[in-house]
Amino acid sequence: MIPVLVTGARGQLGDAIRRRIYRHPNYAFTLTDIDELDLCDSKAVADFVRRGRYAYIINCAAYTAVDRAESDAERCLQINRDAVGHLATAAREVGARMIHISTDYVFDGRAHRPYREDDTPSPTSVYGRTKLAGEHVLLEALPTDAAILRTAWLYSEVGNNFVKTMLRLGAERPEIRVVNDQIGSPTYAGDLAEAVLHILTAPTFHPGVYHYTNEGTCSWYDFACHILRVAHPACIVLPISTADYPTPAARPAYSVLDKTLIRTVYGLSIPRWQDSLDRCLHHFMDAASL
Repeated sequence: MIPVLVTGARGQLGDAIRRRIYRHPNYAFTLTDIDELDLCDSKAVADFVRRGRYAYIINCAAYTAVDRAESDAERCLQINRDAVGHLATAAREVGARMIHISTDYVFDGRAHRPYREDDTPSPTSVYGRTKLAGEHVLLEALPTDAAILRTAWLYSEVGNNFVKTMLRLGAERPEIRVVNDQIGSPTYAGDLAEAVLHILTAPTFHPGVYHYTNEGTCSWYDFACHILRVAHPACIVLPISTADYPTPAARPAYSVLDKTLIRTVYGLSIPRWQDSLDRCLHHFMDAASL
């Protein structure tokens, strides 16, 4: 049995991984969250990893409250940079590899083509800067034993996310207003979990930075229209500009990620965002009918 530590196990991605570990009986997964392991405590992390003698660490833990981070920068940095450094140091001591999740927010959103892994990051928010700092400390500690997956617009059946917000608002209101000038790629946590487990179980581990989202692009307005067309067709969605919906943290206007590298290196087949969203929505509707 190959021992694997998963952090942030009660988040969207951690939960999606938990639902799929039964497919990998040769791996012994330890699932943790803040109650079991405080990642900001370097000694606790080192002791935990040493006792478990893990071969892999999948880090799904992160500070993801993008707007709150603007006024809570210190805590955001502790989780998105320092905790990653603690895990990486512990992994190096026991000879473990790490798979770490990062974000499209490391870019400023001014591009006019999908961002490649070798494009120069230029984050414009506290969240983006701390996530980029986490990438740096990880690659410094584990240059040949870390795989970083940058993703975007993550949603699932659990936690706080855009899909759940739209479902709630669509049930409460006759119309809603959604930004239509920010472009990206929705990512179903179930598909990202499949990609993470694919890397974990691949015959050869290829370190480096990779991009992973579902295929295709849309605006938040397009995303909302698809959700409500399926779940609440009576609710009208009206497009607005980013200027009409100011937020404490700046959002990338264009955050499409080029996935050529991960498809080529790991042979991944990536679903279209519409197909994955339909699968997720059907899960919600099936649960509501019980």
